Amino acid sequence: MAGRVAVIGAGLMGSGIAQVAAQAGWDVTLREIDDAAVQRGLAGIRTSLERFAIKGQLGPDDVDAILGRITSTVDLDAAADADIVVEAVFEQLEVKHAVFRELDRVCKADAVLATNTSAIPVTQIAAVTARPESVVGTHFFSPVPMMKLCELVRGFKTSDETLARAREFAEEIGKTCIVVNRDIAGFVTTRLIAALVVEAVKLVESGVVTPEDLDVACQLGFGHKMGPLATTDLTGVDVLLHATRNIYADTADEKFFPPELLQRMVTAGDLGRKAGRGFYSYS
Repeated sequence: MAGRVAVIGAGLMGSGIAQVAAQAGWDVTLREIDDAAVQRGLAGIRTSLERFAIKGQLGPDDVDAILGRITSTVDLDAAADADIVVEAVFEQLEVKHAVFRELDRVCKADAVLATNTSAIPVTQIAAVTARPESVVGTHFFSPVPMMKLCELVRGFKTSDETLARAREFAEEIGKTCIVVNRDIAGFVTTRLIAALVVEAVKLVESGVVTPEDLDVACQLGFGHKMGPLATTDLTGVDVLLHATRNIYADTADEKFFPPELLQRMVTAGDLGRKAGRGFYSYS
């Protein structure tokens, strides 16, 4: 199937998606709002590929060959010839709406318009386009080059053909897919982790347990590879806060209401690994 994919957003998720698509032989257009952000994304991809090369999982010439399949740009019109477009911008509906209005304008008629949202209903994102049947959720997991899961999410009007093409793309770049048939806020995986994170933060906030011991309990008691608070630091404390707020706004279910500690950490800039401090210090 390999063709051309445009990835909108060169942050942790977007650059990871661009990397695995290029590794699988796709021609990739990676778009960000300014050149500095594009260069950060490309630098992250090179670092990731070089780690694979050091481990012997890529050959000596593979890194440059893969990077050679990625074209960077600040122009959203560069998505015009893409077969698949994957949006991976900030997790706010207004931001995604602005992107999808433009994608609806510039992309070819048969393009699949995918969103990497982890919590916002796909139907809400698709509503600003004239082709909601072409919009689908492709929720990849961080770090994308390592994590095998992709959550495919149907919007209310997502067509069977769009879902099938999204699955073909995800499987071709090495992912195993699950299908979410109704795009409730948070879908399946974010609902589960959000509920766990909210309760975990409450336990830490009230002094019942330390972050370290809580994560050890989940690792050794439940077989989790990474505890929920270390996962929050990796994903971004702000990202988890937005996710819990989105789910709570959609459900009014108190178990998803973000604890005060989570909100105060974001206000203070303790956003996890990307900021050097979250529930743990990364100095």
